[in-house]
Amino acid sequence: MKFVMEHVSKRYGEKQVLRDVDFAFESGKIYGLLGRNGAGKTTLFNCVNGDIKADSGNFFIIEGDNRRNLKPEDIGYVLSTPTVPEFLTGREFLKFFLDIHEKTIRNPRPLDEYFDGMSIAPEDRDKLLKDYSHGMKNKMQMLISIIAQPNILLLDEPLTSLDVVVAEEMKQLLRSLKTGRITIFSTHIMDLALDLCDEIVLLNHGELEIVDKENLDSQEFKEKIIAALREDSHE
Repeated sequence: MKFVMEHVSKRYGEKQVLRDVDFAFESGKIYGLLGRNGAGKTTLFNCVNGDIKADSGNFFIIEGDNRRNLKPEDIGYVLSTPTVPEFLTGREFLKFFLDIHEKTIRNPRPLDEYFDGMSIAPEDRDKLLKDYSHGMKNKMQMLISIIAQPNILLLDEPLTSLDVVVAEEMKQLLRSLKTGRITIFSTHIMDLALDLCDEIVLLNHGELEIVDKENLDSQEFKEKIIAALREDSHE
């Protein structure tokens, strides 16, 4: 399976955020979308998810010889700031999600198995979500996206504000789930992208460019990337 962007552009006033983006992502890989804050990573994700409309361009899924337009059910989107219904408990939220998607979720499991998989302690499962930490809310948001089994998982800097232990748990989970789906992980932290991702894609001057990870391991190449991102920030 491939996810293809063709001639995607987006402008806000005088600022061209995305410039005729052409790119193909392959299943089974975690892609690191690397760019400075404000480079357009979230704009790109919002265009893919349909939250905002691109000025031009198309998004396709290619499976074998079959090419089709991207559908909402193809996409799971995990925001940097978790959005959960804080008036529900973790268990109520999970049950509600499973109930409303019962016709599309393949091989549903008991609720506690899902909580176990996300290392959410038994004593926390019946707490209100408003009393969850940022990291726990993030886990719940990640969990429902995983249960839905989307073809494309968009992760908008979800690990940036997590503590070291939770962030490492999330990285291990993402590595274990990458088979059969396309995972695109946006970050402005180069070392995080190198640690987690199979491929690095640079968003610079509104365009996507694949970056050789072997080159990124050299200090000289890192400095070139940083210089390019600084230049982009002053456009």
